Amino acid sequence: MSASTPIRTLTPLAIRAQKGKTPLVCLTAYTTPIARLADATCDIVLVGDSVGMVLHGLPSTLGVTMDMMIMHGKAVMRGMDRALCVVDMPFGSYEESPAQAFRNASRLLAETGAAAVKLEGGVHMKETIAFLVARGVPVMGHIGLTPQAVNVLGGYRVQGRNEDAQRVMDDAHAVEEAGAFSIVLEKLPRNLGSAITTRLGIPTIGIGAGPECDGQILVIDDMLGLFAEFKPKFVKRYASLADNAATALATYAQEVRERSFPGQEHSFGDNA
Repeated sequence: MSASTPIRTLTPLAIRAQKGKTPLVCLTAYTTPIARLADATCDIVLVGDSVGMVLHGLPSTLGVTMDMMIMHGKAVMRGMDRALCVVDMPFGSYEESPAQAFRNASRLLAETGAAAVKLEGGVHMKETIAFLVARGVPVMGHIGLTPQAVNVLGGYRVQGRNEDAQRVMDDAHAVEEAGAFSIVLEKLPRNLGSAITTRLGIPTIGIGAGPECDGQILVIDDMLGLFAEFKPKFVKRYASLADNAATALATYAQEVRERSFPGQEHSFGDNA
């Protein structure tokens, strides 16, 4: 290792060691400026495939490509010094076989410089997760509502209700047994999120799964009020930046049309 190689404070092992301790703070980021902001306060920054909907206007995450994730992963890594950066594996990049998953996961890590990948699925992805971990790829799991399977699940519905709870619990144990260092629990009943957190030895990162999880994650554009197309019930908005931006743009447009744009009293051609 050269003397110039940066050593990041938080690693997958450090995140795993936080189980049961101070809750982990996690957010998504897709650009360098937002990554700088998130890096200052977060333990984990996720380059989520939600970028397809948030920044590219896609109707779901299914159209996100490897090239898109690599581009945004590189941008985020340019803004990070401390937090652990995890990159989502997009739909179609890992489901075919463990070998396919390794090819794409290794490419994501090599080309972005991120420390780990995240993939969706429980019992049926156990072999793939174990294959990746055995070959040096740290994996964050994701169970419950898995957006890439939204067509099979019948929409963005709460998972794990009633008799379905055992299926989700089995998924959680499978992901842990496969060697994942942490697991995202999305859109689960609070009691199920709490039970999984209690039974697993790896940190659980909740998104609509209750406050008992070992950490929480939100799409940063949701929590800042930048993405207005829809608002999940479990999202608390800490700002309304889209409204602020709309007001600022309207004020700017009005001043330009009225020729009262501030700072234009003296043009660069003036001799005074």
